[in-house]
Amino acid sequence: LTNLQHYFTKWHLTLNPNKTVAIALHLNNREAQKKLKLKIGDEHIANEVYPKYLGVRIDRSLTFKKHLEDVKNKLKSRNNIISKLAGVDWGSSTKVLRISAIALMYSVAEYCAPVWARSAHCHKVDTELNHTMRILTDTVKPT
Repeated sequence: LTNLQHYFTKWHLTLNPNKTVAIALHLNNREAQKKLKLKIGDEHIANEVYPKYLGVRIDRSLTFKKHLEDVKNKLKSRNNIISKLAGVDWGSSTKVLRISAIALMYSVAEYCAPVWARSAHCHKVDTELNHTMRILTDTVKPT
């Protein structure tokens, strides 16, 4: 951190300790549970379990479980909106529903997908996208 501090002072930049968080990333859970003791100047940097970086929740073992649960919940609420648009008697046309699904669902689901797509928890997002397709095609869930 001293090298960073020198870099910031050289270029007249300041690091905000209130917005800076620390996390230990490791595939071994025991190593990932370590709390880092870092300071910027006289202020301690807080350790956070699930920090958000560019809109993606990062966990210590890089499984992206928390992020994918958040995405699943967001998709579930948007699925409710699309199902209201696809009413039985008065619903929107299939073209409008398709455009709505692309705008509402796939923009959220595909954001940063190359990072988390190989996670074991991505089936949560896939389930919600399958539900969206069932709404659009007006089909029921198979038994």
